[in-house]
Amino acid sequence: MKTMILSVGGSIVAPEFPDCDFLKSFVSTVKDFLAKNPENRLILVIGGGGPARIYQKAFREVTGTAAGSGADAADWIGIMATRLNAQLVKASFGELCAEPVVTDPTAATEFTGRILVAAGWKPGFSTDNDAVLLAEKFGGSTVVNLSNIEKVYTDDPRKNPDAKPLDTISWADFCKMVGDEWVPGKNCPFDPIASKKASSLGLKVICAGGKNLSNIRAILEGQAYIGTTIG
Repeated sequence: MKTMILSVGGSIVAPEFPDCDFLKSFVSTVKDFLAKNPENRLILVIGGGGPARIYQKAFREVTGTAAGSGADAADWIGIMATRLNAQLVKASFGELCAEPVVTDPTAATEFTGRILVAAGWKPGFSTDNDAVLLAEKFGGSTVVNLSNIEKVYTDDPRKNPDAKPLDTISWADFCKMVGDEWVPGKNCPFDPIASKKASSLGLKVICAGGKNLSNIRAILEGQAYIGTTIG
């Protein structure tokens, strides 16, 4: 079967609380795609979103830990938020997702259903990295990174009005843009550690808006789409 990987940003699943309207539509879209494409199966890697940020902020306020310090503790808090979100997504797909939520991508061996749901692994690694490792393990060639941005920009468009959206970018240029260090809660299109690994594996990553369900369907079906192709 053809395996496709979706790294679903936590800000899409739970911007603060779970977005039930989106989740209903997302689940329906995925189920319909799988019903019409029996040769496909999907891996969904779920981020921490608002709950991760809220609890990491609480940790820093309670302990007086400055941003950038206490990285392991903050990372574990974010990881637990991804696991809660992932459990919700798994439960929403019912019998299509036969295996438990994957929390260690290097130990995952079973994929008997049509959907496999994964969450955060351990400090120092984002869910983007988990998606890349699962692509390697289960033979996926493309990771679709769904977030709250439709395309990768040359710079942060919120800070630089001259930033330009990109349709395509090489791994070499993208890695220069995002640097080489992962920090819990870092806001970038695709995490630097995951980018290095994806580049070494020759993977393609598509960055696209997570709320545009018709566009997600177009990506899954190999049609024209709005987004940025890396690699």
